[in-house]
Amino acid sequence: MSFAVKASSITKQFGQITALSDVSFSIKPGEIYGLIGPNGAGKTTTLRIVCTLIKPSSGTITIFDQDVVKQPEKIRQNISYLPEESGAYPNLTGWEYLQFMAKLQSKSGVDVKEIVNEAAKICGLGDRLKDKAKTYSKGMKRRLLVARALMTRPQLAVLDEPASGLDIMHAYHIREIIKRYVKEHGVTVLLSSHNMLEVEYLCDRVALINKGKLVLEGGPKELKVRYEGQNLEEVFMKVIGYA
Repeated sequence: MSFAVKASSITKQFGQITALSDVSFSIKPGEIYGLIGPNGAGKTTTLRIVCTLIKPSSGTITIFDQDVVKQPEKIRQNISYLPEESGAYPNLTGWEYLQFMAKLQSKSGVDVKEIVNEAAKICGLGDRLKDKAKTYSKGMKRRLLVARALMTRPQLAVLDEPASGLDIMHAYHIREIIKRYVKEHGVTVLLSSHNMLEVEYLCDRVALINKGKLVLEGGPKELKVRYEGQNLEEVFMKVIGYA
């Protein structure tokens, strides 16, 4: 079987600090896969390795059968990455930002106008796209950025804490954007979150990471049944020995 992402025994060290230790997981094409765990668990480090931003100290990761270390340029052509702390240019309108990013990200011969219209539909900001990004709330900015990450229909979209710090309405909208877009277009999504209830609703499968180690992997329903938990928070606490 061909996987969208296949990680085998990934270890990452920063000096004397081991951020990841022997992490292995696989993601199927068209799947929403969540990395969950507390802050500092190693989620963002994993995403950065997948996106070819940093190299693993040992182990391998392939993205649609291409190696992140040996073929980074090819991989970057087919993925998009939304870091947790990314932002839009404050003095550009939403439309101008999407047009700029579409021209920057799109392959030659692609209709930029069509991509921007797609992004406008994804984010659902309507006439507010005519306003400068510095006038947007945090939730509106995040909706704009998620649209930017999805508008080119990448093979793999990597989203780091896509709804972190948002109010209920904007967080709900972000989750619905992701779920609907995957269903309609077959994009594969790898996302991280420390909000396990959110991931439980959104993801087909999850990997629980704690202190740089992958401690559990499976579907949310499967894991709740196996560990007799009401939700993934309970499952996680039981697995790490706190419940």
